[in-house]
Amino acid sequence: MKFTLSWLKRHLDTDATVAEIAEALTDLGLEVEGVEDRAAKLRDFTIGHVKSAEKHPDADRLRVCQVETDEGVKQIICGAPNARAGINVVVAKPGVYVPGIDTTIGVGKIRGIESFGMMASEREMELSEEHDGIIELPSGEVGQRFTDWLAEHDPAKVDPVIEIAITPNRPDALGVRGIARDLAARGLGTLKPLESPVIEGGFDCPVDVTIDDDTRDGCPVFALRMIRGATNGPSPDWLQDRLRAIGLRPISFLVDVTNWFTYDLNRPLHVFDADVVQGDLRVHRAAGGETITALDDKDYTLPEGAMVISDASGVESIAGIMGGAHSGVTAGTVNVLVESAYWNPVQIAMTGRALKINSDARYRFERGVDPAFTPEGLDHATAMILAHAGGEASAMVVAGAVPDTSRAYRLDTDRVESLVGMSIPAEEQRATLAALGFRLDGDMAHVPSWRPDVQGEADLVEEVARIASLTRLEGKPMARPAQVLRPVLTPMQQRERMARRTAAALGYDECVTYSFIDATSAALFGGGTDATRLENPISSDLSHMRPALLPGLLQAAARNQARGMGDLALFELGAAFHGGEPGEQHLLLTGLLTGHTGPRSVHGDRRPVDVFDARADAEAVLAAIGAPASAQVMRGVADWWHPGRSGKICLGPKKVLAVFGEIHPRILRAMGVKGPAVGFTIWPAEVPFAKSAGATRGALALSDLQMVERDFAFVVDAQVEAQAVVNAARGADKALIADVRVFDEFVGGTLGEGRKSLALSVRLQPTKATLTDAEIEAVAAKVVEKVTKATGGELRG
Repeated sequence: MKFTLSWLKRHLDTDATVAEIAEALTDLGLEVEGVEDRAAKLRDFTIGHVKSAEKHPDADRLRVCQVETDEGVKQIICGAPNARAGINVVVAKPGVYVPGIDTTIGVGKIRGIESFGMMASEREMELSEEHDGIIELPSGEVGQRFTDWLAEHDPAKVDPVIEIAITPNRPDALGVRGIARDLAARGLGTLKPLESPVIEGGFDCPVDVTIDDDTRDGCPVFALRMIRGATNGPSPDWLQDRLRAIGLRPISFLVDVTNWFTYDLNRPLHVFDADVVQGDLRVHRAAGGETITALDDKDYTLPEGAMVISDASGVESIAGIMGGAHSGVTAGTVNVLVESAYWNPVQIAMTGRALKINSDARYRFERGVDPAFTPEGLDHATAMILAHAGGEASAMVVAGAVPDTSRAYRLDTDRVESLVGMSIPAEEQRATLAALGFRLDGDMAHVPSWRPDVQGEADLVEEVARIASLTRLEGKPMARPAQVLRPVLTPMQQRERMARRTAAALGYDECVTYSFIDATSAALFGGGTDATRLENPISSDLSHMRPALLPGLLQAAARNQARGMGDLALFELGAAFHGGEPGEQHLLLTGLLTGHTGPRSVHGDRRPVDVFDARADAEAVLAAIGAPASAQVMRGVADWWHPGRSGKICLGPKKVLAVFGEIHPRILRAMGVKGPAVGFTIWPAEVPFAKSAGATRGALALSDLQMVERDFAFVVDAQVEAQAVVNAARGADKALIADVRVFDEFVGGTLGEGRKSLALSVRLQPTKATLTDAEIEAVAAKVVEKVTKATGGELRG
């Protein structure tokens, strides 16, 4: 939203400087994005006086002028038709930058005669589109800065332009008057009254308006008036200057009037050439497929349900967005229909997005204009047209009725301190709301129709605090209760924190990667389906939700390896996605090791990372987050792990807590990672929580009875897994057997082809009494029986 200082002063009586206004606007929530000092680019132009102007000897259209400047008389060659002796002109001396032609003036020769500068036109100085001749000033002193002369005689041309950012909840600030109202409430001036003109219609409007029943929710009210006998010429200079200052191109007076009220009072309007309109106007919904050539000279095919304005010949305007070229006003327009309507914000937004049209009208209607100002806005526009273009106005035709937006909320003056932390006197709060247009009735504040964002008592507090300035807030420490505070983290959040700390303590660096990856990488890890594809990805290589954390870590490893960092330990804790619906995600902790266990050293303790490093780290994290010690390692992992150097840690065949292993060489090649690379993935949510919800640890259980260890060697088939032998031995007596470990393996030799020997150490820990030899032998016999039955092995002789 742009406006000039003089434009603001049409509504605000103030002596504040531009800097003070900019600071106040930002503090009020209307953030100033920039202030353009238009006088700065014209600062080096000065006033000169043409003493003589002789015809150039070699060019009929050129004049050799002797111009008196502050540096003496300068010879300047000029081709303007009005260059003559006796006039005051604007001079650009050598070295001056001319913005309109993007040129720095120098000393040059034109047809053999030297020229020491330039006499400028308004277009060359970007003051207007006038370029038929050089500027002739009615007054001024030789050597005087042109900007000083403009500031005194035509300040609108060098007015500072202020640009502010408007948040979607402040549509009232899309008009200069709304901005002035905020500044007046802050105390930077007084809001000038807005006089409502009274238009006495001299005749009945020959064009009627109807609104279809199914369109009244989108257009509650539509006001129309005809002005006949108007003269549609150029706009007054002051209007052109202000529109041009904010980046709008003046077109004709009738069009400029609609642009003026769009920015001045946040009241978008539209004008039709009445002589082109056939019959009455009808506001209705498009059936779909109709076409219209809009004022931007583009053809649009209307979607079904879009609101349009039609006459007897067809669609003439895309309601609330852009008019049609067929009924648009031209320089020859004499009879004009002026429209002022209120359009539903949601439906305007839907049509604008479908047609991909961005216009000032759509921008305002989809945020919400003042519905109560609809008829009055038409009166303002009519008065301005009659004053500058003449003509006679008809009576106003109104279809529908202004919607009732009245609402009131209780003003609790004590809530400011409890909600915001500021102490503001009650009378100051009431005065603030009154200055913003709220009507106060006892302790009830009635919201003005131009503030659709105020929807509750808390919004009243926000308005008071905003005007008072949140810079008045003073930091105060929060009260500390005497008792021990209750924990604020959930059990899962505590588990996540412990998992992070454990992984970091193991030497891993935490990564935070995108939740999106490319389709190829996603497919390598079981994803890349349409269910997880993004409809509007920010780039082509971030097109799918990640099915796992491992691809992001591998990409990070590849980038680091490309920069010479080969030995890496990375981990990430975050969500992976197995579907596109809410809740179709799961929490993972994934670690990745690449390269070697340490730098090269003379001690020779460096080795490549292997699957046992990944298993050890996974078990350490699981132990830290409370996984039972009874978890077992089993086969059967996904195909992105090495099939013979990987495993999963389970509580039974279906309760998988983690997987670990080497990354498959095929995956490493596809991801551009140099091996060796091992990793692990943990599902923290799969780890059972302790039955006791208390924060204290359980009692330490120690036995003062002597433990007993017995060794066994079993001969089994070479294909039998060691874990199967260990599990069988542990199940022989769960009460007495505390631990079972494999300490030796012998393959082949005298055992025969396809056979191996596994040596186990079984630890017995009594809890009630010292074990007798008979009890020990009984347990040993059970161990042999269990292992023989489970594996088909036999005790080695």
